Formats: sequence, structure tokens, C-alpha cells
Amino acid sequence: MIRRASLVLVGALMGATAMSVIYSASVPAEAAGSSTYKELSVFGDVFERVRAQYVTPPAEDKLIENAINGMLSSLDPHSSYMNAKDAEDMRTQTKGEFGGLGIEVTMEDELVKVITPIDDTPAAKAGVLAGDYISEIDGQSVRGLKLEDAVEKMRGAVNTPIKLTLIRKGADKPIELTIVRDVVAVQAVKSRVEDDVGYLRIISFTEKTYPDMEKAIKKIKDTVPADKLKGYVLDLRLNPGGLLDQAINVSDALLQRGEVVSTRGRNPDETRRFNAGPGDLTDGKPVIVLINGGSASASEIVAGALQDLRRATVLGTRSFGKGSVQTIIPLGENGALRLTTALYYTPSGRSIQGTGITPDIKVEEPLPEELQGKMVTEGESSLRGHIKGQSETDEGSGSVAYVPPDPKDDVQLNYALDLLRGKKTDPAFPPNPDKAVVAK
Repeated sequence: MIRRASLVLVGALMGATAMSVIYSASVPAEAAGSSTYKELSVFGDVFERVRAQYVTPPAEDKLIENAINGMLSSLDPHSSYMNAKDAEDMRTQTKGEFGGLGIEVTMEDELVKVITPIDDTPAAKAGVLAGDYISEIDGQSVRGLKLEDAVEKMRGAVNTPIKLTLIRKGADKPIELTIVRDVVAVQAVKSRVEDDVGYLRIISFTEKTYPDMEKAIKKIKDTVPADKLKGYVLDLRLNPGGLLDQAINVSDALLQRGEVVSTRGRNPDETRRFNAGPGDLTDGKPVIVLINGGSASASEIVAGALQDLRRATVLGTRSFGKGSVQTIIPLGENGALRLTTALYYTPSGRSIQGTGITPDIKVEEPLPEELQGKMVTEGESSLRGHIKGQSETDEGSGSVAYVPPDPKDDVQLNYALDLLRGKKTDPAFPPNPDKAVVAK
């Protein structure tokens, strides 16, 4: 099995965990035309005027950083500039541990939008929900702030409080929460035994994911005899993404062969393909993958690979639909450039950018009464300025991202358990590997 790949990340959005591809090699650039250099001279003139004549002396480094971010944010929601501190924070986050509140966020309509709170973190325990908008941080409006600045305000020393003002759809007035910051150690994989079925939930793709998954499967196999074990549920719901090499390794852990994913850049010679090798950790047991609107990027790579190669049946609702790859280009002491440089493709050659993974078996998760009308469909296609996918339609991508806290109320999970135990049947389960769909 593949256990080494470039250190890359493919997450949904900027937030508490790393979300892009790291690539350390230098990238040659084509020379710009004369008209471009004329425009750059205009930028230089404007910069000098602002620096010399603005009513109060501006911070020159901030002027340049904001100008760079303005350029990058005009490209797509996932390209940005990281100063030295942000770049170091990102490297820390890939290890699966960071300080703060534990929320995945993006910027929308000048407000910080919560994509999802991470399980067992201060934000989740305080009641922050996916789809909430953060309008104020410690009484100060977030309007006019860059996403990086808002995230920085939410970080801080462990055991210090922070007050968030939330706007929630359906709520009569803003919600104020006081949350105590903590070290957020993200458990990459949670597992348990559901009588005769092994349950694996991958929360995020960090450096811990494959090792944690390997240990979890071994523990399940030690608990349930092979002749009693009906199969596995791989839960990728609410998983925002992370390291690409971990997505490849997780897929490879369940496959004997075949292409897992390919990435295709601006030039044909930039195409990279990642293949699985022999060795299935589950010994060929049936697998059902759960996805919803909170399943993005790296989790979509896993779902797409197992679906196309007919190794697993995908159940749930349409995934987020982030099929773009970001390269992190180090800029020495000045931080790093995070730039969208490619799209990734499933083994069948499909790009899920703006479309998402469509489950083999669609099962909606009912919302409790108190959340009805308050949670909205999330997806890449709804992000302002996103790259339009080659197969994107008006239908877009994503779906409601909700998982009941109590497994007995989890309709999607229980549907999967019934399939594995033979209590329910469906033409899509079990899948036939001989009918794998691959690009030709």
C-alpha cells in the first residue's frame, strides 16, 4: 500500500485546520507583458501617494499585505497570502493540534461564517452551529476585517474568554456566547463497535489520520471475530478536509489496486496520479461511506475513489464540492502564498468542483424541530467567486450538514447498519468491483 506521498492538504476553507496543498518546489513564472509592468508602476505610484499623504501614517507592511490579499481574493475563495505567523500556524495545524475555539470558518457578506464546529471543542460545547454568522468578536464588528484577522482575534491564550455575537437564521435576535479558549487537540479518527459492525469516523485529515485509522481497525478486529464482523461504516460527514496524502492513504487502506485520485494543473505535464497498492486493512469486508454537505475536499477524494472503484457504497446526501487544489509556495521570511493551481479528479475522470459527490443511496437526515428552517445548504457552488466546475449546473453542490448527536437518532447511520446486516436491500449494495468506472 502507498504510505508516502507529498505533504499536501486539500480542505474546504480557511479555518481551524489546514486546507491546502503544500508544495515546496520553486515554480517558474512566464515574463509579464509590457502593459502589465505599466499597471504595476501605477500601483507603485498609488502606494507612494498613500504612504506619503494619507491623513494618518499607514503601516506600510499592512498596505502591501492587504494589496496582495486583494489580488488573491479576486481569484477564488481559497487563494490567499499568509504572513510568517499564519504560515507557522498552518504548519502547526497539520499536526492535528492547535489553540483556539475549534471552528471551520469562511468570510461571506463581510461576516465570518461558520462552516462547522469541530467535535468536542470549546465552540461545539458552547452551542455554535454550522451556518451561524459571527458579527462581533468581543464587542467589535467583524465588518471590514480580512478572514485572517478575524481568525487571529478568535485565537488567544488558553483559558481566556472570548465573546462572540452570532446571527442565526430563524433566531429573533443575535445570540451572544462567551467561550473559553482551549488547546484544540483534534482526534483524527473516532471508532466504536456497533454490535457486529465496525464504525470509523474520520473527523479531519491530519498527520494522525492514517495511523489512527490503522489502530482503530485493529481494535475492531480484536473485538469482533472475523466470522461475526459484517463490515464497516466509514463516516466522512462534517469532514472539511486536510492532508492529501492522508486521503490517499485512507483510500489505499481499503483498496487492492487502482487510481485513487489525479490532479491536473494549467499545463498537461503538471498532471499527477496517485495509485493504490495491494493490502486491504479490512480484509475485503463490505464498506459503506457516509457523506453530507459537510464532507469536503479530502473526504470527497476518499468517497469518490471508493465509489468509482466500486469498493464501497456511498450513502447520504450530496457533498460540499470542493475540487480545487491549493499550492503553498514558501516566501522565506515573508510567509507563504496559497494559490489554487489545479483541480483534482476521481478515478473515473470526473471533477467534483461545484458539483460534489452524489451518493449511490440518497438518505436525508431529518432535522430536529428546533433546527428546522435554521440550517441552510452549504456547498462550494454557493461561495462567491468560486471556480466554476466543468460539470457544474444550476443545481450546484452541497446539502445540509447535520449529524444527530445520539447514534440511535441517526437515520443515515442506521440505514447503513441495516444494509450491512441484511435488514435492508438496495441495488447499489454491495457494489461490484468488476464494474469499476475508470478514466480511459
